[in-house]
Amino acid sequence: MKDKLLKKIKDRKIIVGVIGLGYVGLPLAVEKAKTGFKTIGFDIQKEKINMVNEGKNYIGDVVDADIKNLVKNEILSATADFSFIKDMDFIAICVPTPLDKHQQPDVSYVKESVITISKYLAKETMVVLESTTYPGTTRELIKPILEEGSGLKCGEDFYLGFSPERVDPGNLVYNTKNTPKVVGAIGRDATEVISEMYRTILDDNVYKVFSPEIAEMEKILENIYRNVNIGLVNELAILCHRMKIDMWEVIEAAKTKPYGFQAFYPGPGLGGHCIPLDPYYLSWKAREYNFHTSMIESSMIINDKMPEYCIERMSEILNRFQKSLNASNILILGVAYKQDISDYRESPALKVIELLKNKDADIKCFDPWVKEFQYNNKMLKTEVKLTEELLQQADLTVILTAHTNIDYDFVQKNSKMIFDTKNAMKSIIKRKNIEIL
Repeated sequence: MKDKLLKKIKDRKIIVGVIGLGYVGLPLAVEKAKTGFKTIGFDIQKEKINMVNEGKNYIGDVVDADIKNLVKNEILSATADFSFIKDMDFIAICVPTPLDKHQQPDVSYVKESVITISKYLAKETMVVLESTTYPGTTRELIKPILEEGSGLKCGEDFYLGFSPERVDPGNLVYNTKNTPKVVGAIGRDATEVISEMYRTILDDNVYKVFSPEIAEMEKILENIYRNVNIGLVNELAILCHRMKIDMWEVIEAAKTKPYGFQAFYPGPGLGGHCIPLDPYYLSWKAREYNFHTSMIESSMIINDKMPEYCIERMSEILNRFQKSLNASNILILGVAYKQDISDYRESPALKVIELLKNKDADIKCFDPWVKEFQYNNKMLKTEVKLTEELLQQADLTVILTAHTNIDYDFVQKNSKMIFDTKNAMKSIIKRKNIEIL
C-alpha cells in the first residue's frame, strides 16, 4: 500500500476529498487542486457548494481567479453527496470543533463526518483530521469508528493521521502553501505517505512526529501559548490602568530587547476559531488524568472577563460626563475578531454588545469588513458609512477592532469621547478625548 500510494502521489493520480469547505477546508482544497490533484469538496451547506461549482470565492485567503480556473478546468468541484468518498485516495477532515454550552469539547461534527466516511471508505485510502481537538481524538475516537463502519484495518487497509490546520485569516505573509505542516499518524508508513502528500503542495517543510497524539498536543500548545501570554498582558493592562501607566508603551519598550521577549497585546477579549476554545479542550482532557491546568485556566478566566472589564471602563468614562450606560448612544467600531478580515467567529465584540444591551444602551456598529453579523439567531446589519453625524451622535465611540482602513483622525475629530481597546489611535497627536485600554 505504501509504495502504491507514493507512486500515485508522484504521478498526481491521487483523488482528494476535503470534508468541510470553511476557512480551513476551502484553501486546502484549492491548494491541492492547484498542485494537479483532482479535488472534491464535501459540505452540507448548499450555498457553499453552489458557489464553489460556479467558481465563486467566499474566503478572503483564497484568490478569486484560482478557484474560477480550477473549476473551469474540472480539477475542483463540490458536492453534498458523500457517496463519492468511495473514490477518494486522500480525505482531509476540516470541520468545526466548537465548545458546547458547558464549555466542553463538541466533537459531534468530527464524529458525524467520520461515521459517514466509514460507510464509503475504500482500501488504500489516507484519512487525515485537520480540525483542532484534544490529544487522543484520532486514535481513540476516529480509528474505532472507521474500522467498525468499514470493516477495514487501520495500518493494513487504510492510513490514519492528524495534521493540524495552521490558518491565520488576513495574514498577508503566511498562508496554507507557505506555512510548515506537522504530521503525526498511526504507524511509520502512514506518517511517511501522508507527509509526502502534504509535501507536494507546500513551499515549506513537513515536520513528522511519532504519533497523532503529539501532533494534537502540538496544536493545542501553539494556541495555549498565545492564550496564556495574552492573558498576562491583559492582566497587566488592568493593573497599569490603576497605576496610570501606559501598557502599550510598556510593551513597545520591552520589544527593544532582541532576545527572550515576544510582544503580545491586550484587548477586549479573544476571538476566532482557536485561541478562545483550545485551552478548554486540554483542560477537559487533563481531568481524565486527575490533572488541573491551573496556569492555563487562570489565563482563560482573565481573557474571558475582558469584555466585562471593558464595560466597566465604558461606565467610568460616561460617569465623568454625568451619563450612565443606560440609554447612552454607543458606537462600536469593529465587529470582526481581528483587523482587516470579515470573520467574527467568537469575536469579543459580540460579548461586549450583549453586555451593553443588558445595560439598555443604544448601540450602533460600524465595520468596513462586516456588513452584517449574527446575534441571538438574528442577522444584524452594521452602519453603511462612517459619517460625521454617526460619530457626533455617539456619547462614546468604542474601538474593538483595529481595522486599518478606518480614518482614525476623522474619528477623533468628530467623536465626543473614545475608548480605544486596541491602541488603534496611537498615531493621533491630539488625544484629549481618547482613553486607551
